[in-house]
Amino acid sequence: MKNNRRNFLKKTLYGSIALGITGYASLEHNTGNREKANEALASPEARHGKGKSAMALRCEPLPEVRIAIIGLGRGLGAVERLAQIEGTKITAICDLMTDKINSGQTILKKHNRPEAATYTGEEDWKKICQRDDIDLIYNATPWDLHTPIALYAMKHGKHIATEIPAALSVDDCWALVNTAEETQRHCMMLENCCYDAFELTTLNMARKNLFGEIYHGEGAYIHDLRGYKHNKTSGYYKMWRLEHSKQHTGNPYPMHGLGPLAQIMNINRGDRFDYLTSMSTNQYGLTLYAEKTFGKNSPEAKATYKLGDMNQTLIRTVNGHTLVAVHDTTSPRPYDRIHKISGTKGYAVKYPEPKIALEPDAHKFLEPEKFKEIIEQYEHPLWKYIGETAKTVGGHGGMDFIMDWRLIYCLRNGLPLDQDVYDAATWSSITELSERSVTNRSNSVDIPDFTRGKWQTATPLPVIDMETIFS
Repeated sequence: MKNNRRNFLKKTLYGSIALGITGYASLEHNTGNREKANEALASPEARHGKGKSAMALRCEPLPEVRIAIIGLGRGLGAVERLAQIEGTKITAICDLMTDKINSGQTILKKHNRPEAATYTGEEDWKKICQRDDIDLIYNATPWDLHTPIALYAMKHGKHIATEIPAALSVDDCWALVNTAEETQRHCMMLENCCYDAFELTTLNMARKNLFGEIYHGEGAYIHDLRGYKHNKTSGYYKMWRLEHSKQHTGNPYPMHGLGPLAQIMNINRGDRFDYLTSMSTNQYGLTLYAEKTFGKNSPEAKATYKLGDMNQTLIRTVNGHTLVAVHDTTSPRPYDRIHKISGTKGYAVKYPEPKIALEPDAHKFLEPEKFKEIIEQYEHPLWKYIGETAKTVGGHGGMDFIMDWRLIYCLRNGLPLDQDVYDAATWSSITELSERSVTNRSNSVDIPDFTRGKWQTATPLPVIDMETIFS
């Protein structure tokens, strides 16, 4: 076992998940010693940082935020949104596809913005990070580039906003934390669902104690992606998401459901994730889709896909609260993030339609008129004041614009971000940890404290205070 651990710790940034799962799951199961199991969650170098805490990090205000956008698949939407936010300058754009570069320039021209410098090489993101006229790297590349670009950007003095997940392994999560602490640069994961209207409204309600003590939450990413994963021309670049489904199980994408719940339940700010247990079904969807689309004897149909169709990961917090994160991207089901909140005074759920139940009559949902009244009363300040603009600009109903607007606002005013590096690490760590649990008969796995104890004194998110700013 010592050899397994030693070998694991030598693996590179990209290989930490695939080569480390079995050894560490066995360590926890065989010893029954949670401290030893938790020690195995990262190398000594990862656990002991050299910088100071980045909790509630404030950096120098930036009157104009100079931005480079890397990856113009999802990144084109970011060009569209950021070009319409005051105080931004899109300095550079990068993609391997020249047609996407051209589309990015067209968007900038449409909004009377100057052309951006363009990059199309495999590792041109390094050249971008080395420039001295960029403040923020906006990373919209495939998953396995999220951590390398984020680390390189921070080491070159740049703030980083990265698409989700921020990391694919626990060691990568520690690397993000350590680098953010050493460089004192912001590292934000772009979890847009935290800025959806109902999620922000329930956050506001929770802060104002409408639900009492919130002891349980349920969130999900249920999205039928079979066609996208198997699309060889206009799907994911080099079919990277399908390849991930071949190599890994567990919950590879927990953040959409988990992020808003973690904020509502003050995770890393008064409470933290303690341990999890995870279970997956067998895989059916990708094979059946391949058989129907390509034929039963096709390579696609005969391929092995490790990702179970439905994964459920149950998390318990130090304070004795629980969360459930659900993942399913290969079943014929409508889109669903669930978003359930259970408290001592009430309950809320978003899908298939938003509903709220409150004491003293919580055995039934509020009538439509009362529900509308409550929603209007507790509408989040961000949506109250710029929601109509957000809906016009777009991006998943406006939540992408709200997210980007808020990010730029904080950078321009030297404020802490709503999602920091500890959130990015904590939420992303579920990717590897859930796989460890699934492959070890759903045995529990400890979740590291990436804040190194700072969660005990950290204050809640400041985003609710926007009410005073807009008044």
